[in-house]
Amino acid sequence: MTAPGPPAPAREPAAGATAKNAKNARNGMAPLLEVRNLTTHIRTSRGTVRAVEDVSFTLEAGETLGLVGESGCGKSMTGLSLMGLLPPGGALVDGSSVVLDGRELVGLPERELRKVRGNDIAMVFQDPMTSLDPTKTIGHQVAEPVLLHRGGTRREAAERATEVLGLVGLPHPRERLGDYPHQLSGGQRQRVLIAMALANEPRLLIADEPTTALDVTIQAQILALLADLRSRLGMAMILITHDMGVTAGQADRVNVMYAGRIAESTATERLFRGMRHPYTQSLLASVPRLTQDPARPLPTIPGLPPDLTDPPAGCRFAERCSYATDRCRTEEPRLTGPDEHRYACWHPTDGPLPPAPSAVVPRPAAVSGPGPAAPLLQARGLVREFPVRGGRLPGRGRRVVHAVSGVSFTLGPGETFGLVGESGCGKTTLGRLLVGLDRPDAGAVTLDGTDISGLRGRELRRRRRDLQMVFQDPFSSLDPRMRVGAILREPLRIQGIGTAREQQARVAELLAEVGLPERAVELFPHEFSGGQRQRIGLARALALTPKLIVADEPVSALDVSVRAQVLNLMKRLQAAHGLSYVVISHDLAVIRYLADRIGVMYLGRLVEAGAADDIHLRAAHPYTAGLLAAVPEPDPRVERAKGGAGVGGELPSPVSPPSGCRFRTRCPLARERCAHEEPALRSFGPGHVAACHFPLREPAAEAPGAAPSAAGTSETGSPAPSA
Repeated sequence: MTAPGPPAPAREPAAGATAKNAKNARNGMAPLLEVRNLTTHIRTSRGTVRAVEDVSFTLEAGETLGLVGESGCGKSMTGLSLMGLLPPGGALVDGSSVVLDGRELVGLPERELRKVRGNDIAMVFQDPMTSLDPTKTIGHQVAEPVLLHRGGTRREAAERATEVLGLVGLPHPRERLGDYPHQLSGGQRQRVLIAMALANEPRLLIADEPTTALDVTIQAQILALLADLRSRLGMAMILITHDMGVTAGQADRVNVMYAGRIAESTATERLFRGMRHPYTQSLLASVPRLTQDPARPLPTIPGLPPDLTDPPAGCRFAERCSYATDRCRTEEPRLTGPDEHRYACWHPTDGPLPPAPSAVVPRPAAVSGPGPAAPLLQARGLVREFPVRGGRLPGRGRRVVHAVSGVSFTLGPGETFGLVGESGCGKTTLGRLLVGLDRPDAGAVTLDGTDISGLRGRELRRRRRDLQMVFQDPFSSLDPRMRVGAILREPLRIQGIGTAREQQARVAELLAEVGLPERAVELFPHEFSGGQRQRIGLARALALTPKLIVADEPVSALDVSVRAQVLNLMKRLQAAHGLSYVVISHDLAVIRYLADRIGVMYLGRLVEAGAADDIHLRAAHPYTAGLLAAVPEPDPRVERAKGGAGVGGELPSPVSPPSGCRFRTRCPLARERCAHEEPALRSFGPGHVAACHFPLREPAAEAPGAAPSAAGTSETGSPAPSA
């Protein structure tokens, strides 16, 4: 773990000691982990990246330390440095110290370090699909660290693998030993990674963004599992995340990192109640909440973190800080303050930002004008099923995936309809049906009175000018071989719009609209950050001045600060162009902020739909209530008072969904009727419908002969009152 490097900077005492740490120090008790002056440099072709600089902290047994901050701030590299798993060119600078249970890890020979990794200290990596070997079974991969560190027979290792898979809540663990990673869901793969890390009962667990790619319901289950295991096994944990809500509910103490350094360190409740660093204040303010006023823009952090190959001389946050002075730009602040709350700032803040009377987000005239508008989009009884390859069983006929099952709703001009639900519920398939990228097996999609699901060839291509999609992963949806200018010109060229000069002018106009510089036309997608690539995706969708944009998880992979920028941009573009949005997400806080009306999908069906306020404040379906309860709140008192509320269990297979109500296998209110009778959509107020035999609220009295069939439509198909 050692290598020659540049001289280490001046050292600071360890940050973030709690009262418990101070008491242990007085009693002569050493903490489980002591990190002193940790500095990691990575030599690259562009220069030396100062990834981690002068990081010091301690961690007690049974304690959870949160490391929070934006991507590139040094969180993951800190965890990898503790494990001795540095990338090529990476090395710890002389003077760095990592002491685990009284043993110095820096300088250990690689042979000795291997005995520590996976045994005394273990790591849960961010992406389970790339962390698990696709060619080896689950049983083999969980048993492998047991064989390496504990020895014994393969049978004994397999028994231990079964035991630990059961410990992390994987259903039928013995039957899963022979499965491969691709046969498991995302939540199950994450449980397998945790099982591998816990196989030898380590003293310290490093969890690197363990829930980033998971649905809010599975995220809640994984976090509850980690908290339970920490309590039962007495292990310490370092939780690396950019999610302030996750930090609020799980961490005892928090280190806020920025540009490779600790900016603030204190107990969790003190941090959220009275943060002292402007960066912490800005991070918390930019988190979209269920209680956020949708009429006001989210606070954002301007600019980007500095390039760590050449960090600025003064405070590294100065160029993005509204409190910065000349001193901040020339003189670097050191961690200061009492042991229980340390921060590095010349102009410390005093708690969260007060609610600012910021400008109200303008709404498109079609929504804010008087009287109901004619629907722009109508989805009627959409059904889409995919055959399972080799799925024909004797006497049972063809097996299919029931992706979308009879979904109907309407969308008005300038309106936003949010689709929420877990992965696998059919949201993305429905989005593809709406823009004509897939064809329904039954039902129809009507845009401005034209049935686009029946169009073909040139006619469909011409109509697609009005329908565009922003895909979930902007990197994979942008051609890596094309420059951004060519990517944005392509739809104009295909549709035969304008001359070459006019197309170039349109590209420059689009870049300016989404906040990208003109020089972006000459760059390739890999030269941009995730948030910038999402802006490119929005610009491409706007190129043909569409009426409707379907945005599939537009901010799910972004840092909280960049997420706020993109959400504000989407609202501004909607107001400027009168756009209608269908926004697909598993994050109800994001949907609550963007949407006028919300539809909740479960296993291919629309189980509840209504105005955003109705869904948030007056949910009728137990699944909707479970989704709301699982949303992490950036408030320690609120988050820790939930007591495991949310949706339990795994999503059933869409190949063979449960009979009757599809949610009954996970519903706390399910009764015998739910297994035999599929619930119909019932009215719970104007424009608010839900499909449940035993709803959380009393249904509204229905007029004779008027049974609601879907969100925003009556049985006759006429628009219901708009939210």
